[in-house]
Amino acid sequence: MKPFAYVRARTVEEATAAHAGRADTRYLGGGTNLVDLMKLGVEQPGNLVSVADLPLDFVEELSDGSLRIGATVPNSDLAAHPLVRDRYPLLSQALLAGASGQLRNMATTGGNLLQRTRCPYFQDTAKPCNKRKPGSGCGARDGVHRDHAVLGHSPQCIATHPSDMAVALAALDARVELRGGEGPRSVPMTEFHRLPGDRPDRDTEIEPGELVTGVLLPAEAAGLPSTYRKARDRASYAFALASVAVALDVRDAVVREVRLAFGGLAHRPWRALRAEEALRGGPATQEAFHRAVDLELDAAEPLRDNAFKVPLARNLACDVLRRLSGTA
Repeated sequence: MKPFAYVRARTVEEATAAHAGRADTRYLGGGTNLVDLMKLGVEQPGNLVSVADLPLDFVEELSDGSLRIGATVPNSDLAAHPLVRDRYPLLSQALLAGASGQLRNMATTGGNLLQRTRCPYFQDTAKPCNKRKPGSGCGARDGVHRDHAVLGHSPQCIATHPSDMAVALAALDARVELRGGEGPRSVPMTEFHRLPGDRPDRDTEIEPGELVTGVLLPAEAAGLPSTYRKARDRASYAFALASVAVALDVRDAVVREVRLAFGGLAHRPWRALRAEEALRGGPATQEAFHRAVDLELDAAEPLRDNAFKVPLARNLACDVLRRLSGTA
């Protein structure tokens, strides 16, 4: 057993000071991912800073109608919150599609965003993985990669991001709020997670020692008809083969607003900006939906065993668009 130091922080300032940007230090929330990785030997921190007692367990409406969600809000509580269910239903649906009830009771908003890939080569220290050990190679590329990325991957890494919640937040134009030694800042959800490039070991744009303090949901996305749909190998307790989060506003058979993001296809939630641009201001027809989604998925580069993800994602997205528009 590898010994480690443990600090139970009471304030955000105390937490960031205890972390101090040290490479061997990790923040600990609900522990539903980090503790598993410690057991596997993937993570071996010398210091843990618990953030479970920070005063960040809140969901509050701001004066402009936006919604701020604290980083320690449990996933179960967030999914059940009346303001989330009423104004951002796809977020509630995405949360309920993830993990089991017991895990959702422990997992937090901040921890959900920071969970690491479930690629078996990343989780097995005997296998090569550039994300875990830069320069060791990507075992999945020539190995078992049925569940892996078809968009945005690189020769260094083909892993996918596992979060359902993050896909919904990307579609809703959420912002991630951070606090570090240089003070507070916020990052658009669509830019928070990184594509692998030649640095797959860096999952996010977080600077060393920065702490996720919350998520901001804009008022503009509130109340739009929306849905989260997930395809997986079994009915529950499984990560997405492909998923889609859609918010759609159709009036007089014209697409006035659309937000579309895919999960299970890339190293981060994939915001389908090309599809949105093709749809916005155009007719809400099945033909238009198919053309727009195909335009987005033309960028896919499937590997030997995961080409099925492209038509799967296409069918999911088009079916959700049809149902939300009333053209199904």
